[in-house]
Amino acid sequence: MARAEPRHFSLLRDFKVADFLTLANGVCGMGAVLAFLSYCSDDHRAAFWVGTGLLPLALLFDVLDGRVARLRHESSAIGRELDSLADVVSFGVAPAVMGFAIGLRAPLDLVCLVLFVACGIGRLARYNVTAEKLSEARGKVTYFEGFPIPSSLLLVTILAALMASTAEPAAVLGLWRMGPVALHPLALLFALLGAGMISKTLRIPKP
Repeated sequence: MARAEPRHFSLLRDFKVADFLTLANGVCGMGAVLAFLSYCSDDHRAAFWVGTGLLPLALLFDVLDGRVARLRHESSAIGRELDSLADVVSFGVAPAVMGFAIGLRAPLDLVCLVLFVACGIGRLARYNVTAEKLSEARGKVTYFEGFPIPSSLLLVTILAALMASTAEPAAVLGLWRMGPVALHPLALLFALLGAGMISKTLRIPKP
């Protein structure tokens, strides 16, 4: 029997409702990245606030996709991978670009931002592996190992508050100079949260 030819857009045709919600999460995250970059180029604050507003919307889609998948019994391997990739964009890359946009651009600031994104990627990769093992053993994963990556919205909230209240949000805690390099202490929040995300000893109960 001849094999059926793949249909046009067969990948999208195979997506479930929850998968489209996950894509909406990623779209919001990418929209935020572009909005923050627009703010960097023309200093138009409206673009910054558009980007900031898209990130809670991304979180809403992130919450909804899991609930819809469970209600409709549509959980799948591709859905899990989509969720992780969308989360990297919305809760890893976008907050880091937001930090860059408000002025965290000193050499060691950039190290902290890159470290934060790298930790987020590692945390999601580990979760995908361990969640599968734990769910097989217990039926359901009951806790997070390390901070979940959407906890970066705490940083987003802090940066947004600083943006609204001061002319130089990156310098609110000053600037440390160490020879030829410099660091805004505010950037250390990204490094600390990144370290918390990859911690194996920190266990946070899942809601």
